[in-house]
Amino acid sequence: MLILAFETSAKAASVALLEPPRLLGEVYQNTGLTHSQTLLVMAENLLKQCGKTAQDVTAVAAAHGPGSFTGVRIGAAAAKGFSWGRDIPCYGVSTLEAMAEGLGVWDGYVCPVMDARRSQVYNALFRAERGTLTRLAPDRALSLTELGEEIKNLEKPVFLVGDGAVLCYNTLSKDIPALVLPPEHRMHQRAVGVAILAAQQAAAGLAPSGGELTPNYLRLSQAERERLEKQKAESSQL
Repeated sequence: MLILAFETSAKAASVALLEPPRLLGEVYQNTGLTHSQTLLVMAENLLKQCGKTAQDVTAVAAAHGPGSFTGVRIGAAAAKGFSWGRDIPCYGVSTLEAMAEGLGVWDGYVCPVMDARRSQVYNALFRAERGTLTRLAPDRALSLTELGEEIKNLEKPVFLVGDGAVLCYNTLSKDIPALVLPPEHRMHQRAVGVAILAAQQAAAGLAPSGGELTPNYLRLSQAERERLEKQKAESSQL
């Protein structure tokens, strides 16, 4: 099996090529260029560098959210298009879980944190025991205060990952000494975690189609919120 995985849920973009259990290669870019400019070029170059072609790929995967609305859509569209063009399975995985898996913590807790704006973060919580993750909380949007109350009594190290990790650490570490900030190159979303989770789904016998990949934004977009607020205001005037 050869899995091509995309990660575009935040500012950085990455592509990974996994031949389970072997990671053949990964390309990561955090230059500020839009994902629509870089993603497919990265995928093409990675395949070439690994001595593979698009015809060799037997499954594709993408982080389906939460994250940037535009970023998640770009990654999902790339995976769906590749899947439909080749008629191969298309796996969607949680951005937060992929970050936790990619960090590779052996023992402790992994706390993915992404800046969700509006005084909230996207978050989940996992327990790592001998390298195996157990989910303790669902993907959700909550305030840093709420998150701090939930994790303040954890005794094992709590590893923060994601583009909200520094904000979370600076805000909560004084009261929660168990918080650990990984080095920069291990902190952010990477496609290798997406590929690993896709391989786990494949091993479980799942083979979803491209049509089944649906973004999971957790919240309405700003445009949708404004539309609903406008409708509510108009209704109140009737």
